[in-house]
Amino acid sequence: MIQKDTPIIELKNVNKFFGNLHVLKDISLQVHKGEVVVIIGPSGSGKSTLCRTINRLETINSGEILIEGVQIPEEGKELAALRSQIGMVFQSFNLFAHMSILDNMTLAPVDVLKMKRKDARAEAMRLLERVGVADQANKVPSQLSGGQQQRAAIARALAMHPKAMLFDEPTSALDPEMIGEVLNVMTELAAEGMTMLIVTHEMNFARRVANRVILMDGGCIVEESEPDTFFSDPQTDRAKLFLNSLNK
Repeated sequence: MIQKDTPIIELKNVNKFFGNLHVLKDISLQVHKGEVVVIIGPSGSGKSTLCRTINRLETINSGEILIEGVQIPEEGKELAALRSQIGMVFQSFNLFAHMSILDNMTLAPVDVLKMKRKDARAEAMRLLERVGVADQANKVPSQLSGGQQQRAAIARALAMHPKAMLFDEPTSALDPEMIGEVLNVMTELAAEGMTMLIVTHEMNFARRVANRVILMDGGCIVEESEPDTFFSDPQTDRAKLFLNSLNK
């Protein structure tokens, strides 16, 4: 039985090394149902690694990661089942290049959720309509703009009916005019109550949409607060320095 206050995502004292490099240092973090948590920080601070550990795209060296109170297993069917509950959107889209957008959308619902193909296609078209790319359904990814591909990637993640969504710098590979169309989709998801953990450089988006902003540096969480407080009254020298660097 899941307790009402059980976080959707929880990290307890998580450590991660790449060789001798300590990239995540004793990270503890909770994301509750309906929350939008935005992680910001300089390049190399551990943001993307943190995001990727949550569904074990990166293994951890110590600590615990739990989804609704259940520790993420290291491998096997249990890992696949738990991973399917957490949608992930990457900066590089990760759509299958040889498949149409519609086939990209229906692959996992049919194979993993065991949906009937007809139902999966109907659901896929509904989601593609929702993100504004239904007219691209029969094209392959290379025929779409970067913004269209990323919106299709978000729709693909939603097709698994995830309990939460992870976004790893979803706009960093996009041209400036395409960034807004992707952020608009994410803003709508936030308004609908989707639980989201977002790594991004888009500060205006963070200020507008986040319930909490987390600043990482050197593999550590150095500050965590509501966006109004973070951006107008940062508490640490590191946060002040980071925000000052954005204004130059």
